[in-house]
Amino acid sequence: MKSFHILAWTIASLVVGQAVPGNATGLLLFGSIGNGNGNGNGNVGVGNGNANGNGNTGQGNGNGNGNGNGATSTNGNFGAFNTGTGNIGAFNSGTGNVGAFNGNGNTSTTSGNKNTGAFNGNMNTGTSNGNGNTGSFNGNLNGGNSNGNNNSGAANGNLNGNASLPFR
Repeated sequence: MKSFHILAWTIASLVVGQAVPGNATGLLLFGSIGNGNGNGNGNVGVGNGNANGNGNTGQGNGNGNGNGNGATSTNGNFGAFNTGTGNIGAFNSGTGNVGAFNGNGNTSTTSGNKNTGAFNGNMNTGTSNGNGNTGSFNGNLNGGNSNGNNNSGAANGNLNGNASLPFR
């Protein structure tokens, strides 16, 4: 069922208008979702991190480019204000995140890792949540285990596996 949703979403993002008779200008518009995020962050020096993540079509393209250039490595991190290990860009935590504002505020070290783009894998509770996302605003605010992982695009895999409170 998941592959059907992905196929339908990909097809739905392509819009083709019909040309009007006598008018040679038809409309061809390609949808772009979750592209060009988390680029040009945490650079030091002159002329670093410019013109990244532009002109993408589809989902989850052009993310996490031009980050951490000219910066000193600390704990395997490149860029500015990174914690954790092996992060590139700015304001990342966890392990192996590229871009900006990825892997922050998680209760487990198994959450918020290997994300690319911006605002992925943040504020998860439980274990193994918000990992391997590409794009923006993916894999956030999940509870339980193994939720919000490996999403591409924008605003996917959020708010899963959280405890419910009974209403009275």
